[in-house]
Order: sequence, then structure tokens, then C-alpha cells
Amino acid sequence: MQASIEKSLSKVPQVTLMFWVIKILATTLGETGGDAVSMSMNLGYLVGTAIFAVIFVAAVVVQIRAKAFHPAIYWTTIIASTTVGTTLADFADRSLGIGYTGGSALLAALLIGSLLAWYRTMGTIAVDSVNSPKSEHVYWVTIMFSQTLGTALGDWTADTAGLGYLGAAVIFGGLLALVAACYFWTRISHTILFWAAFVLTRPLGAVVGDFLDKPVAKGGLELSRYTASIVLLMFIAACILFVPQRPAAKAH
Repeated sequence: MQASIEKSLSKVPQVTLMFWVIKILATTLGETGGDAVSMSMNLGYLVGTAIFAVIFVAAVVVQIRAKAFHPAIYWTTIIASTTVGTTLADFADRSLGIGYTGGSALLAALLIGSLLAWYRTMGTIAVDSVNSPKSEHVYWVTIMFSQTLGTALGDWTADTAGLGYLGAAVIFGGLLALVAACYFWTRISHTILFWAAFVLTRPLGAVVGDFLDKPVAKGGLELSRYTASIVLLMFIAACILFVPQRPAAKAH
């Protein structure tokens, strides 16, 4: 009976193919949307981070106060986390001069630390355990670190490693395919594979977003950041409206 109650209170979605489709769309939107505010609006990375941080905190509060899983609320919070991750990573890497390598290393350490703290606190890092305010707080901190790390890692791969946006997209897409293969054909923990895939979708979205809106001279398509963001948001909304989603009911 208690197990059934906990499952019914799960506040995150069941991980399906559509989950990953929306996640990649959301991370791409985070890149174009973050760039639209910090660059196109000329507000800068610090102001952009402040704006999106307020939105993210507000979304987390609404998500935690919700009594059950609501797809629109959950994905709004994910989008907020990826936009603040974009501007925060850009601020640390560029404005503070840490660089993509330093930023990626720092954020990787923060993410690992967050996961370890979650495990020590809750005894698990499986997302189906996110069914209480305590677990939700650490879950969203972990999400924010993973989204910020993804931005820095995407920039490092495309720029510092010199692979370009399309080359980086191929690398991260290939790594995601490898994770999927491990999921189906190995006995590696599905929880570990979930977090590996969750982290990898962020740099994939980051480099795809950069490919869409960066100048042609830098390897991008130079599309309008506003147009790209609106189109991505419409796709996400359509996925949420027309594809049923259920709360997580088993470990991932």
C-alpha cells in the first residue's frame, strides 16, 4: 500500500522516447532563448542569468507545491533550468574568464557533488523517488547543475576542441546512442544510464541551438533567435498537449 501511494505521488514523468524528444527540444530552446536575452537584447550574461534564475526559482516553487505530476509545470521548470544554465555557464566561461575547460571541470564537480549529496540524503538517485519536497529540492539543484554543465561542455567541444557545431552534435548524438545500446544490451544500472543520457542531451541541445543562431562565418545558420525559440516552444507545447505523459512508476 505504501509503495502504491509513493508511486502515485511521483512528481516527474515516466521516461519514454517522447521524454527524450521533449528534453532535447527544451535544451535547444534553452540555448536559443538564453542567447536571445543575453545577446540579441544586449542585456549581458549577468542580467540574463538574474532574470532566468528568478523564473527558475518561481517554477521550482510551483512544481514543489503541486500535489501531483503536471506535464506543463514540469517541462516549464526544465526549460527554466536550461535557460538559466545557458546564461550562467556563459557568464562563468566568458565574463569571469574561467574558460570552457575550467567551467566544464567546475560544473562536473558540482554535479557529482550534488548527486552524492542526494544519494547520502535519500539513499537513491533514481528519479522515481522524487515524491517529496526534500527529494524535489535536491533533484532540481542536480538538474540545474547538469544543464549548466551541458552548456559549458557543448561550447568546449564545439570551440576549444575545434569540432564545430555539427561535429559536436555528431559526437553527443553518438554518445547518446551508446547509452541507449547499454540500456538495452547490458546490465549497467538504468539509473546511471538515465543520468548519463540526461547530461548528454544538454550539450547536444546547446550545439544544435548554436548551429541554428550563430553567424554563418562561425559555422551557424544565423537564424533569428526569437523565431527559433518560438518554433521550438510550439513543438514542445504540441508534444505536451497531444502525447499523454504519466508519472514515473519505476526506477530508471
